[in-house]
Amino acid sequence: MREIKSIKKNNFLKKVLIKICRLLGYELVDQSTLEFPVSNFKSSTQISVPGKKSISLGTGETNITRKVKGLDIIFKTCTNVQLVTQSKKRIFEKEKSEYTFRTAISLYKSLKNLKKNFPEIFINITIIDVDSSKADRQKIISCFGEFESNLIVVDRERLRFKPKTINRNNEIVEENMSNTMASIYQSFIEAKNCKDLIYFVEDDYIHNVDALSEMVFSYEKFSSIFQKELFILSTDYPYLYKKLEDSNILIGENYHWRSVKESLLTFLTSTKMIVKYFDKLEEMATVESNPFEKNLHQIYEKELCISPVPSLSIHLTNINSAFGLSPNIDIKKMWDENEN
Repeated sequence: MREIKSIKKNNFLKKVLIKICRLLGYELVDQSTLEFPVSNFKSSTQISVPGKKSISLGTGETNITRKVKGLDIIFKTCTNVQLVTQSKKRIFEKEKSEYTFRTAISLYKSLKNLKKNFPEIFINITIIDVDSSKADRQKIISCFGEFESNLIVVDRERLRFKPKTINRNNEIVEENMSNTMASIYQSFIEAKNCKDLIYFVEDDYIHNVDALSEMVFSYEKFSSIFQKELFILSTDYPYLYKKLEDSNILIGENYHWRSVKESLLTFLTSTKMIVKYFDKLEEMATVESNPFEKNLHQIYEKELCISPVPSLSIHLTNINSAFGLSPNIDIKKMWDENEN
């Protein structure tokens, strides 16, 4: 009888403590079950509260002071050119349009997951296309289902500038690069008018379903901790492991992140950062450098840029490219799951 009374007393005290914690905004962890009785969550489910707090076992709770209100996807597409400056084939050796469609499908799935985890977030999709057929453009739009998208077809002849490229001895490469730079330039122009976060995506990146949610959760958390805007990559690039450089390791919602100083042109940041560094970004889009992303890397010397470990997306370039296949990822599985 004493044991029964003791259990009842403990349960009563536990209920009172839970109610007090709910009123004060604190969280509890039941060590015996790894459950969170205040929020009625289990450790295997999402326990962070978007826009309010980030919670991780082992590191505790972070109050969110930088709430993400919206995400603009700026999707740069071209189904006509396989690789801008190479004649090599991509992994799986398909037509370029197949990579574009699968990228769009993976983004759609990830956006659905984002909307589930962040029901209040607004989502805008802008497709910036160069040289795709009308049929391909319509198919790209259809991949996004119920999410409305805005299509911008880049007409390089109407631009106020002519991109300056390095490859003056190869007319085909020069034309491809000029078109690519025109698309990049247009993407930065559009980004200046966005309201919050912007994810610039090239059309050869297939994403995990949880990619965008993880990126937004992590943006809120790290921006709140460091009190600054930042850059987030979706890809763990293999070439970044070729150098012995120091990295800071951070814990996101379900992934680790490491600080990096380089990337390609698929990245997430805020409109504030685009406005702050617009001149440098504009220069990158109008005057080709070697490496092309040199200006972006110079920005990372001043600002925090992080990439996920393991990768949240895969860059589908040639299998031997140092800029391509992320390590320790089931690439074939991700490819098959986003079949056109």
